[in-house]
Amino acid sequence: MQIAVNTKSIFPLFESISKHNSTKWRCDIVAGLTVAVMIIPQGMAYAMLAGVPPIYGLYAGLIPLILYALLGTSRQLAIGPVAISSILVWSGVSQIAEPFTAEYISLVVLAGLLIGLAQMLLGLLRFGFLSNFISHPVIVGFTSAASIIIAISQLKDFLGIEIPRFPNAYETLQYAILHIGETNWQSALVCASSIILMLILKKINRSIPHALIVVLLGIVLVYGVGEERLNLPIAGDIPQGLPSLVVPVLTWENIVRLLPTVFTVTIIGIVESISIARLLQAKHDNYRIRPDQELIALGLSKIGGAFFQAIPTSSSFSRSAVNNSTGAHSGISSIITALLVGLTLLFLTPVFYFLPKAVLAAIILLSVLSLFDWREAIHLWRTHRIEFYMMLGTFLVTLIFGIEEGVFAGVALSIFIILVQSSRPHIAVLGKLPNTNTYRNINRFELAEQIENTLIVRFDHQLYFANAGYFQEMIQELMENNQEPIHLLILDASCINSIDSSGIKALKDLHRFCKEQNIQFYTAGMVGPVRDKATKTGLIRQLGKKSLFLNTHQAIMHHKNQNEDLGSNWNPDAIQSQFRKTQEDSAN
Repeated sequence: MQIAVNTKSIFPLFESISKHNSTKWRCDIVAGLTVAVMIIPQGMAYAMLAGVPPIYGLYAGLIPLILYALLGTSRQLAIGPVAISSILVWSGVSQIAEPFTAEYISLVVLAGLLIGLAQMLLGLLRFGFLSNFISHPVIVGFTSAASIIIAISQLKDFLGIEIPRFPNAYETLQYAILHIGETNWQSALVCASSIILMLILKKINRSIPHALIVVLLGIVLVYGVGEERLNLPIAGDIPQGLPSLVVPVLTWENIVRLLPTVFTVTIIGIVESISIARLLQAKHDNYRIRPDQELIALGLSKIGGAFFQAIPTSSSFSRSAVNNSTGAHSGISSIITALLVGLTLLFLTPVFYFLPKAVLAAIILLSVLSLFDWREAIHLWRTHRIEFYMMLGTFLVTLIFGIEEGVFAGVALSIFIILVQSSRPHIAVLGKLPNTNTYRNINRFELAEQIENTLIVRFDHQLYFANAGYFQEMIQELMENNQEPIHLLILDASCINSIDSSGIKALKDLHRFCKEQNIQFYTAGMVGPVRDKATKTGLIRQLGKKSLFLNTHQAIMHHKNQNEDLGSNWNPDAIQSQFRKTQEDSAN
């Protein structure tokens, strides 16, 4: 029995299909077939976006899908080639080698292996929580800028002209504008018509495989009219058959050169994939996402794909949404998708010889429309102005300086905002609500009245090195600015969930300051983990056990009736005993 439990933990697919009935199997098959219809044209398009021949995009829809289906905890997440990962790979590797060359292709595959190793290692070390360290506004800013960069990168296939490789998107745009007269109008017409047709088909019914339809129409057009007469750049020969096992060439020089690309794709892939997985999981209540297991699954899927010549994969929001909406109940749907891609590789690749590159550009251009999230920008401007500036900063850095620089800027901005917010947390002055024993923020509750000659302060954050100085300064400033002399300072510590040595020192210094000013200092509501630290470091001994209270009202009543019997069962030793009983309860 124990072995079965462990097997299901390692391979969540077994758990998800253990209660499958005929209806769920049928839904998985339908979902898998539907996603396959999407991934075949998208895979070819995203491979071109990554700077490699279309066949490598189809390879990415095979082994990685099967491995993730076995190991992933999300039952609806659809992985494979995606626009963001492709442009990130192109942005990094194209600085090392010329796209579409043998050296470039080998570096792209090696990058996929290294990204997979990094994600798997993070999962094994239980670093899944890292996905929380890049804020949503930063992701919005990055993806919105990336969508523009991706669109500009497709101008060469949209216009049908050769555009040199430039390090920045604005240089590519400038070149295209200056050479607009060289446009191949047949290519532009095919691309524009494909976009319009896909938009119409999506408007009629979103379940229509619009990308596959324009691919087939493009092939029929070139084949029927003739390649020579149309003068359209086409996909050309695409190898037939399943990918062969190839061991990526690992050299220290290449690893070092690929590190920036590996870092950016790893970070964005983690945040993107786990965010989508959690979004999908929220729509279901029969399973939960395990971030560490997700990282292992995502990592191994890339590692396995690299040995079969796949470009780096990630989660696709559009295909995941379709997978979910068509009723997928497990990773079986991804396995069905991979099987159909395999059949395509075995029998249908010669058909794609006549596929116009302008059609692939149209698929990419339409797919990146959803990445530009202007609605979220407006929402942040109205509701969270600081987060709007974070989004805008990431957007501008990505657009002006490049994708890798944008990722680093986003990470730096996220960490900076965390430090700023935690270094200057919210501090509330509390007052008593009439006819109650409840104390609330006097700035939010008009009826809350401050106790005479008493200052009650609540600190709404952990107390540690980054905010200990601010904590002391603000409380002393509140004491100095109080309208009447203060005889008692009460720290409501119920919201201080953690404390370090700097925080302990700040409390000791505050106690010393109060003693010098002949002000009594009480603490109320100190939670178990903080109380444990306070006891070990001698803070409780310095404050005195008669200065430690379960809640603010108890502290007020003790001060009011100091040296008298409260009429209840007040006893400092009894209170201290209650504290000791809960020392091991970290949730207290």
